[in-house]
Amino acid sequence: MRVIPSSMITETIARLCVEANRNLPEDVTCALCKAADEEPYAAGRELLQLLKENQQIARDTQMPICQDTGMAVVFADIGQDVHIDGDFEQAVNAGVRAGYTDGLLRKSVVGDPLRRVNTGDNTPAVIHTRLVPGNRVTLTVAPKGFGSENMSRLTMLTPAQGVDGVKDFVLETVKKAGANPCPPMVLGIGIGSDFEGVALLAKRALMVPLGQHNVDPYYAALEDELLQMVNATGIGPQGLGGKTTCLGLHVLTGATHIAGLPVAVNVSCHVTRHQTATL
Repeated sequence: MRVIPSSMITETIARLCVEANRNLPEDVTCALCKAADEEPYAAGRELLQLLKENQQIARDTQMPICQDTGMAVVFADIGQDVHIDGDFEQAVNAGVRAGYTDGLLRKSVVGDPLRRVNTGDNTPAVIHTRLVPGNRVTLTVAPKGFGSENMSRLTMLTPAQGVDGVKDFVLETVKKAGANPCPPMVLGIGIGSDFEGVALLAKRALMVPLGQHNVDPYYAALEDELLQMVNATGIGPQGLGGKTTCLGLHVLTGATHIAGLPVAVNVSCHVTRHQTATL
């Protein structure tokens, strides 16, 4: 049994909070550069160039990429042969607290959804844990801004609506979102599971590297078709028109009930932030 002190969890989460807000992942950066080179519309091309410059300035100066430094979403894969010495949830929140305070990141979390009092340190985080084989702990911090999160949607389709119903729902979600999520967007799409499970599938789908297709050829083809449909809307960068409405999308699926077809679309902006560390 390997022992990991909770202080190591805290230190790692604090570092990842800062890094995620300052350094756009390489897959997203590459997709942004490719889109800027290939965008045929002048206004869209100019905006994409500005977005490229913005992420480079953030990287060079180690300033936040976006003023909305997000709600901290933490994915933790914990090896079943690991013992964490201390309270894991407290350790994660201590890391978020330190990262957002010492890193001078905007604190956007309110402790109660209706009374709206800011907690002052961006805690609590949203934490998703999985028990996995081995003696390692893998932590991913994915700060999520709410300009895009607010555009996310979930529906419970009937099985009879099938794949066409899924396509219609994704396209409808993108059109309703319009310019609000600061396109070009990235889409995480969950299909299957149940009400809460499909939302988590969609959120996890945002962590898949752009350009990496679903291992199932059927869903890989669906990803390509959906991306073409979304970009054909012409919403374009920042909603000003163009062929680059979406940098990429991924589909994750789960087993579901014979009477159900849950679908969730988690919308992210071009600043799809996440950083990972393995202890």
